[in-house]
Amino acid sequence: MLGMLTRRIFVSGLAAFTATGAVRAGAPKTSLRPLMRAGSGSVVGRKVVAKGGAEALIAAAGLQGDVACAVADVKTGLRLEAVQGNVGLPPASVSKALTTLYALDVLGPEYRFQTRLIAAGAVKNGVLHGDLILAGGGDPTLSTDSLAVMAGKLKKAGIREVRGGFRVFDGALPFVGSIDKEQPDHVGYSPAISGIALNHNRVYFQWKRGANGYGVTMDARTDKYRPEVAMASMRVAKRDSPVYTYADKQGRDQWSVAVSALGKGGSRWLPVRKPGAYAGDVFRTMARAHGIILRKPKVVSNLARGGQVLVTQQSVALKVILKGMLRFSNNLTAEMVGMTASAARGARPASLKASASEMSRWAARKYRMTGTKLVDHSGLGDASRMTVQDLVGALVQVRKTGILRPLLKPISMRDSGGRVLKGHPIKVNAKTGTLNFVSALAGFMTGKDGTEMAFAIFIADTKIRARIKRSDRERPQGARGWNKRSKQLQQKLIERWGALYGS
Repeated sequence: MLGMLTRRIFVSGLAAFTATGAVRAGAPKTSLRPLMRAGSGSVVGRKVVAKGGAEALIAAAGLQGDVACAVADVKTGLRLEAVQGNVGLPPASVSKALTTLYALDVLGPEYRFQTRLIAAGAVKNGVLHGDLILAGGGDPTLSTDSLAVMAGKLKKAGIREVRGGFRVFDGALPFVGSIDKEQPDHVGYSPAISGIALNHNRVYFQWKRGANGYGVTMDARTDKYRPEVAMASMRVAKRDSPVYTYADKQGRDQWSVAVSALGKGGSRWLPVRKPGAYAGDVFRTMARAHGIILRKPKVVSNLARGGQVLVTQQSVALKVILKGMLRFSNNLTAEMVGMTASAARGARPASLKASASEMSRWAARKYRMTGTKLVDHSGLGDASRMTVQDLVGALVQVRKTGILRPLLKPISMRDSGGRVLKGHPIKVNAKTGTLNFVSALAGFMTGKDGTEMAFAIFIADTKIRARIKRSDRERPQGARGWNKRSKQLQQKLIERWGALYGS
């Protein structure tokens, strides 16, 4: 809770605040609000020890690792307070806010991805004398429903038979086997990437125990359809650990699961490692439902010029995709959007890291984010580094255009029990970021008096994170409690800034 500050508390508190970073060019050098003086905080070991101010809140949280935070007045650009403002830390999914700005700047808010069906041959009397090509265009929102619509349109276009082969073009973007190779094989938030993706490159695994053992299915379900797939399979193994194993065999994703982990029944999404084969598998099923029989799909990375476009499936506008990405923090969407933007700036990026480097260079030129070096567009890779001063400076600049805050989700203030505090005077729109022993929050806040501020808070214990085994990265010991304390600290910092600058 905020509470009211007496004049004595307000004045005495100023002496302990810390301000770092110069005012950006064009911003006023003076403000009606008090400038911060150097505080008395110091670093002992890996904990911040301080007598007051933001550093006292950080010290009281008792979090091992590094904490960096910064806040600025949006209207004037004045830096109000910062702790370790120029220390580079992993931004986690807060990276997606920068990816959003990158995509909007390069592609534009109304950009739409296209997935096409192309006839590589003559069409006579409803018969295609040649190959049918499903050509991906980097759409991260392509779903089983989308392919069903495309199959229906193909039928309406008069196609009833394909005499040639069936190819799937996935070369619009580079192939990446996993967004972050340090993640366990089975986590759905680190799938493969290519120029075509279906259902966020996740396959639905479901199991149920029966009289004769377990029945398992692997399908590409949506609310409307549940087509089973042939390119992924699951075997129930008599073992206790590991829970899952993965192998790339015979052109298929072959999984096994420990029987001791299954119970009576359940389900989960697993990552797809062969996006082109997955999309081709499902489209083949949808086409068959319309009487169009296709051969087994062949994935190709090159698309010959020419051919007749039979069907074009467009995505919704980019601004809508980005709002959903920020709300649900989908990693695949961030990577595909980011790489599409990099490709639009010049040559197709050779890798995910190369695309992220291009975005980092763009950020340095456009927003002077010289302390930002990213390895991906989603923040899943913990080798990325960003400073809170960099990000707050960019947020101050971009707020003048009004393009970002409406896309960021509202963040509720909560009491010590985790319950939402309804009617809280501070209004926050921000992007969260969470990895094991990494927690980040950045965006905009508005105080009770209408003062708008840009802020960023990065918390990371990279030493503990580095010691986590790859097999334990889904739920490592101690991460949940550490993350909870981090979020509590983030709220206390926001409440502090709201009390001092927004009331």
